[in-house]
Amino acid sequence: MRHEVTDVDTAVAVGSGDVPVLATPRLIAWMEADTVRAAEPFIGTGQTTVGTAVRIEHTRATRVGGKVEIVTEPPAAASGRRLTFRVQAVDDSGDLVASGEIDRAIVDRERFLNR
Repeated sequence: MRHEVTDVDTAVAVGSGDVPVLATPRLIAWMEADTVRAAEPFIGTGQTTVGTAVRIEHTRATRVGGKVEIVTEPPAAASGRRLTFRVQAVDDSGDLVASGEIDRAIVDRERFLNR
């Protein structure tokens, strides 16, 4: 998934800082969205996934107008109901912006919503 940083994506806009660069919470949301997509081959009818853990190191600032590519590496197989994805964000220059892991759990959608 490729994203362009806009004013609404900045730390100032989301309240996570006072500089007009890509906010870590927005970056993590983009990464999580890509793991949702990458989880599709692992889930069956009536199932979905929910995020359970995020371990991300955001190491490089991206200014408004910059572009970030999210790269998600799915696990080879599910470990029970748990999926752990390796994720990276890379900017236009090819520099690493962030990396880490995101865990998702496979759940029955209806049962989850009725809890």
